[in-house]
Amino acid sequence: MKASVIIRFILLGLLWAGLVAWIIIGTPRFTLYTAFVIVASAIIIFVPVYKKYVKNAKK
Repeated sequence: MKASVIIRFILLGLLWAGLVAWIIIGTPRFTLYTAFVIVASAIIIFVPVYKKYVKNAKK
């Protein structure tokens, strides 16, 4: 992988982690729904990026 792709992954991961921390701090209780939202957001964000930059780069 190129260095620019790695930097994009790191920046996106840090931004996502910050937003997840904001969600966790802002909720009075950590529920199953909160966990679902966090996992769903990770899938929505990271799977397409992985497919675009990692999976297609191997072909």
